[in-house]
Amino acid sequence: MNSKNAERGLELRRAMFGKETTDRQVSECGDFLKPMQAIVTEHCFGDGWQNEVIDLKWRSLLTVAMLTAAGRRHEIKIHVRGALSNGASREELQALFLHAHLYCGIPLMVDAMLAAKEVFDEIDGEQNA
Repeated sequence: MNSKNAERGLELRRAMFGKETTDRQVSECGDFLKPMQAIVTEHCFGDGWQNEVIDLKWRSLLTVAMLTAAGRRHEIKIHVRGALSNGASREELQALFLHAHLYCGIPLMVDAMLAAKEVFDEIDGEQNA
C-alpha cells in the first residue's frame, strides 16, 4: 500500500478507530489478509469514505444502519466505535437501532443493540481505567 488513497485511508482509519488499532491490523495481518487490508484501506477508507457530499457522522450512521440490516455483528461493533469518533451520540445510535426494527426486524435490532452495548461497555471501562 503506497498510493495516495492508501495514505488517506490510513489517516481516516486512525482517526476513526485509533492509531494503535489501525496500525496493528495493517502490520500484523499476515500474507493471507494483506490483500484484504489493502482493499479496506485504499478502496473503502481511501476512496469511498472520502466523498464529502455526506459528512463522516452521517456516513457512519448509514454504515451502521446497513450493517444492522445485513446482520453483521462484528462490523457493527467496529463501526459503532467509528461512529462515536465521527460525532454520533449514543442516543442517535440507539434511535437508529430502534428505527431499524421497523425495516429489518426485531432480531437484527436486538443483535445490533447488544453489539453496540458491548462497545459502550468497553469504552466506559477504558475511561474508568
